[in-house]
Amino acid sequence: MGNETKTYISDLKDNVEKLVTLSGWLYQSRAGGKVLFLIVRDGTGLCQCIVEKGKVSDELFEQLRHLGRESSLMVTGTVRAEERSVGGYELAVTDAKILCAATDYPITPKAHGVDFLLKNRHLHLRSQRQWCIGRIRHTVIDAIRRFFNNNGFILIDTPIFTTIAGEGEQTLFEVDYFDRQLHLTQTGQLYLEAAAMSFGKVYCFGPTFRAEKSKTRRHLTEFWMVEPEIAYIDLAGLLELAENFVSFIVSRVLLNNKAELEVLGADIESLEKIKPPFYRLTYTEVADILTSEKTAEFMAEQLAELKNQKEQLEKKIEDLEKQQAAGVKKWKAEKIATEIMEIRSGLAELDVRIENNPKHASLAAGFEWGKDLGGSDETIISVMHDKPVFVTHYPKDAKAFYMKVDRANDKVVENFDLLAPAGFGEVIGGSVREDDYDVLLDKIKHEGYDVKTYQWYLDLRKYGSVPHGGFGLGVERTVAWLTGEKHIRQCIAFPRLMDKVYI
Repeated sequence: MGNETKTYISDLKDNVEKLVTLSGWLYQSRAGGKVLFLIVRDGTGLCQCIVEKGKVSDELFEQLRHLGRESSLMVTGTVRAEERSVGGYELAVTDAKILCAATDYPITPKAHGVDFLLKNRHLHLRSQRQWCIGRIRHTVIDAIRRFFNNNGFILIDTPIFTTIAGEGEQTLFEVDYFDRQLHLTQTGQLYLEAAAMSFGKVYCFGPTFRAEKSKTRRHLTEFWMVEPEIAYIDLAGLLELAENFVSFIVSRVLLNNKAELEVLGADIESLEKIKPPFYRLTYTEVADILTSEKTAEFMAEQLAELKNQKEQLEKKIEDLEKQQAAGVKKWKAEKIATEIMEIRSGLAELDVRIENNPKHASLAAGFEWGKDLGGSDETIISVMHDKPVFVTHYPKDAKAFYMKVDRANDKVVENFDLLAPAGFGEVIGGSVREDDYDVLLDKIKHEGYDVKTYQWYLDLRKYGSVPHGGFGLGVERTVAWLTGEKHIRQCIAFPRLMDKVYI
């Protein structure tokens, strides 16, 4: 190693026929007689490094042959364009240096349980799937900031320790704060309303906490949320802002992360349809849809299709197992084992959907106006549409105290949820805020909150109150939708769940 250029795998396209050094970790390897095929990762991508006997010392060749997964190493060689190789380029190795030889790496190509992977999250992050999800999450967060910063919004850092509830006291985490009980924030919204009266258009972006005793795949106790708040805006304006915002995020992910989406098996064709306008339904229209005969028929057709998909996957596993039994080379056997593992994961997901389908259908048939939409209700509506769906004007008794009562119908509020398609459910919740002092005061009292605690919030309605509103978008739910990941815990590096906090 001397005159070579140190570079990243993502930059190989600019270094064809040049001598470079990659610094990374051994992701996979296989031996083919006098040739070693090392797949090296460096955080920016994967590269196949070809080591031929005679091109390096016999001692180094044997060391590389027996090198364990996730060993750290530096590899020097000439870059070659090769469309059959991962990433489209490969390295003809002339030298290598092993920094840390790893043995018995605990995460293997075989299937591992959820608990095992969560306990080994510090290592599981190195897997290709987690790497792809993490890069897409990075793009989502970058797109969020770009959208608001480029559209005249001011970032406001709202407190994490708070004295007030924004989404119901039953989901507050209590914290001992110098012998005083405070809470971890559920939302920055109430503080943003104060800031909007100064700056006009503001947003906050940070962790939020909900003490919901829920173990569903859509819930985390700590998650990241972005919340814009705008003075002088109505419900129609909020919907337009939200659909432009979501469309921008999707377009950036398609631009920057198409390769990662392909690896994850995401539905790229569907994502390419995410452009304004989105569908718009009122809560009452949704209630009618859920209880209709047409929806019952739709759910029955869905169940038949899911069962058909299951049969096809089971047949594919059977064929792959026959290949294994016939005897294949080690590298081929490992590839088949990985494919079977991935198919079994898909089968497990199908089994859940098959089991839930009749439950969802039954709940929908018995839906009553006045209830908040549950996860199963959101799933049905979103599966029935190929683009996001705005659901507006929920019953006021089912929603938070700060939402503005519709002056044309005092049974509902001027709010909306945005449901992502394909069954992923709510990714945004928002509303116009109640701007009348007396109405808001009555609602605070009705909730049983201490009026003194909310006096500063009421002041906003005394001194220059204006129509205003905003919404919150959950990062992890959005990433789950874009990647096709069914488990929200996979969409944040170190998830916090009700019953699982390991590292």
